Amino acid sequence: MKIALVGYGKMGHIINECAGNLGHEVVTTIDTVSPDAKVTVSNGDYEAVARAIKSSDADGIIEFSHPNAVMGNINALLPLGIPIVVGTTGWNDKHEEVDALAKKCGGTIMTSANFSIGVNMLYKIVEEAVRLMEPWSEYDVSTWEMHHNQKADSPSGTAIEIANRILKNTSRKTKIVTEEFHERPKAEELHVSSTRCGAVPGTHTVFFDSKADTIEITHRARSREGFAMGAVHALERLCNAVKTGKLTKGHLYGMEDLF
Repeated sequence: MKIALVGYGKMGHIINECAGNLGHEVVTTIDTVSPDAKVTVSNGDYEAVARAIKSSDADGIIEFSHPNAVMGNINALLPLGIPIVVGTTGWNDKHEEVDALAKKCGGTIMTSANFSIGVNMLYKIVEEAVRLMEPWSEYDVSTWEMHHNQKADSPSGTAIEIANRILKNTSRKTKIVTEEFHERPKAEELHVSSTRCGAVPGTHTVFFDSKADTIEITHRARSREGFAMGAVHALERLCNAVKTGKLTKGHLYGMEDLF
């Protein structure tokens, strides 16, 4: 498979290496500042990004840029009709808009808060654990995450995804709180706390706590390679699903549609 990478920072470089290890060819790398990107574009020139990909003959696109650029890239790239995997977070409030654009132009796109296979297994484990704990009111639940001190957003998209999955599977929590408390939390509030420190690739823990004991479910990333490998696998599956008709063009998909 021929892959175009939009965003060639740390993650882009790791994706490039992982794609090669899986037998794929990265035909172009596009960035605004990276000195070793094959194509350098001006900040905000999304049409230049689209032209570069169109001329590269890519079969699929992996976008790992910046929250400020992701919507511009999506709007420019979806009409090309090339399957897109988006790893940039911070645009959850635009999902309906993007799905509508995909329907209009026939483009195919998928996104995830986290492409790590292990994290996506964690989502399923947490969902089942929350359902099991639902009858036991003596257990409270919360979630915490820790990332490196270069991460731009807090809490992470993965932490919010975990929180949303908790809410979907319990009647006892109805509201996510990401800020500090200045009073006792209400019983229906789910606390999502964050720490930024050092070079931590990513740690996520869900706590079930009672007076008698504590249960912790933790995913601890050792490196960013798991995220990169998962993104390449996601593009493989997306392209194959579109070719075989398992998925139809003109939609925004998530990891649950492929795994």
